[in-house]
Amino acid sequence: MAKRKRGPNELLRRLVKAAGISHRRLAARVNQLGAETGVNLRYEHTSVKRWDERGMIPRSPAPPLIAAALAEHLGRPVELHEIGMARGTDGKDDVGLDFPRVTATAVRTAATHWSTVDRRSFLAQGAFTVGAFTSPVTRWTSVPADPPYAHQGSTVRVGRSDITELWQAADEARLWDSRYGGGNWKSSSVVECLRLRAAPMLTGTYSASVGRELFAATAELSRTVGWASFDAGHHTEAQRHMIQALRLARAAGDVETGCYVLTTMSLATYLRGHPERASDMAEAAHERARGHASPRVLGFAKLAEARAHAKAGHPTDAAAALAKAEKYLEAIRPGAHDPAHLAYFGHERLATDAVEIHRDLGNPAAAFRWSKEAAPMSANRFTRAVGIRKAVLAAAHLQHDDLDQGLASAQESLTILQNLRSPRAHSYLHDVVRTLVPWRREQRVVDFVHDTRRLSAA
Repeated sequence: MAKRKRGPNELLRRLVKAAGISHRRLAARVNQLGAETGVNLRYEHTSVKRWDERGMIPRSPAPPLIAAALAEHLGRPVELHEIGMARGTDGKDDVGLDFPRVTATAVRTAATHWSTVDRRSFLAQGAFTVGAFTSPVTRWTSVPADPPYAHQGSTVRVGRSDITELWQAADEARLWDSRYGGGNWKSSSVVECLRLRAAPMLTGTYSASVGRELFAATAELSRTVGWASFDAGHHTEAQRHMIQALRLARAAGDVETGCYVLTTMSLATYLRGHPERASDMAEAAHERARGHASPRVLGFAKLAEARAHAKAGHPTDAAAALAKAEKYLEAIRPGAHDPAHLAYFGHERLATDAVEIHRDLGNPAAAFRWSKEAAPMSANRFTRAVGIRKAVLAAAHLQHDDLDQGLASAQESLTILQNLRSPRAHSYLHDVVRTLVPWRREQRVVDFVHDTRRLSAA
């Protein structure tokens, strides 16, 4: 049952009007956002009418989903108190969304975010809100690097061995994320590392030079955990982690790390259905980091831009960005600066993403060619990426009306992905199921659909 307030909810009414969305469309979008987070909701236009006219507050997780749906139309974040559904919150729901201008405030905000993250269970229930990235992206592109910052704080004195520990944790987290998905048990231990190790360091004592290294390492660890959270379907949590990662990269004066974080944010935005906004973010990351970042980092930004352009249906822009990404990889020289934590991005990874780019552009022949170039990528090391490529390849074969090859690739994908805790990867198999609709009466298709649905229920 929903809880009742006294009288109409004027706050909600005003925002619905400003968003220009009907009660029917709002209810449908809330249901859709709920489904994306694994919650079955069945709201109708009459439900919205009750929220509006009678001040009813629906049960969780509906209020943050309502805010997210309105935010999509308004182009900015919407907090629960703005729609009259805060239920007396104390403001902690906003932790992690801030991108303070002042370095000292930014460091305190990041420390607070990580020191309290285990007590904010609501984060896993929210929906992705593209407007939450607007202010952080604008502020980073305006000023991507802060002046050096030293701190005299708690009894924790930060040394370079402590920073090495954070980098090692990030390396290990990336490996487990790639092999086992963002929902693997290791992700929780990395969050604990940020809570119990990184957060106290941020409020500890360190020189300006050590501070820069500390902020850069914590930024990468936050980015890694953010991407794992996104892969696991915890989109609100992921956005907060990524925003803090971007702010710490700026505190570190590290434009290259900021570029990498913003590119990751672009990928999340594209995957959540906002390709136009995502292409702008990737392009901004690239342009701001030119002259500061290595070819590999700049190439990764261009690859993200190509993926977004393809999803938006811009083949010329997608082709140009993909070609530029490939040229950046070719420009890498032995002995030159080249961040080790991005070593996974080589030609095979570029080819893997190129398969999806050409699937999205409706060019299966090109997707087949790129898939051959991606074939050497190891499924043992890059389990999720290979499994996703196989699912995308299956969709490309089905675009080509080749059911035999389509099902063969789909079955390979299912075999590779079945033990991963990755709702994002599994969503590619669901895309294949939708593409198989014209052949839905064939027994082998029925069997594959059955096996895929069993995977979702596991």
